[in-house]
Amino acid sequence: MRTPRIYQDTTLTSNHEIALDAVASQHLLKVLRLREGADIIVFDGQGNSYHGELAQASGKTAIVRLHDRVDQDSESPLHLHVGLGISKGERMDYAIQKLVETGVQRITPLQTAYTVVKLDPWREQSRMQHWQGVIVNACEQCGRSYLPTLHAINDINTWLSKAEADCKLVFDASGDTDLRSIQPVPTRVCVLIGPEGGLSEQEINAAGQNGFSHVRLGPRILRTETAAVAISAALQTLWGDY
Repeated sequence: MRTPRIYQDTTLTSNHEIALDAVASQHLLKVLRLREGADIIVFDGQGNSYHGELAQASGKTAIVRLHDRVDQDSESPLHLHVGLGISKGERMDYAIQKLVETGVQRITPLQTAYTVVKLDPWREQSRMQHWQGVIVNACEQCGRSYLPTLHAINDINTWLSKAEADCKLVFDASGDTDLRSIQPVPTRVCVLIGPEGGLSEQEINAAGQNGFSHVRLGPRILRTETAAVAISAALQTLWGDY
């Protein structure tokens, strides 16, 4: 079994013991059924990771003794910010999970004309907490030591007007360029991806008016969650660390 990786929002120091939070403790003790002496890796989401061992596995709280620091850099040189139209349930979860796994640094959920998910303030807070959990789990699985930033839900037009990057892209079947023709090679890219209903003509035009290049992504129409994976992977292949 691969060594479990656990995120903890706390300061980590070599040769110290820490008590894991309830979620992490339950995962190690009840789901994985680890015993004292088991090897784990703990990271803080700020780039710090440490080898550790389970020092106490009784009760409901796992105690971990931290050892040496893990020297690992799994961050892409391409700084990628994705504005992602909010989709239903598992589609949004899948898109966020795969964006994390493919190296995206920033994600902003967007309310768009064709967004079918309507969130009141309470549900919005609940969804944000849930998506943050998806990000944490994806980082634990894929080996990232930095948590990507999940920005607050934003209106698409507000987000378009404030987006900053060397290169800003909206994918459009009638676009006038493709990724390989973009020069010079950017290091900071901002990408707009619509929800399952796609982007409206007005939103596509607004993207162009705010400096987004209309780019073709092949001749086939992709679901929003597929587009998130395909776009991120393509950009990492061209300009990142693939």
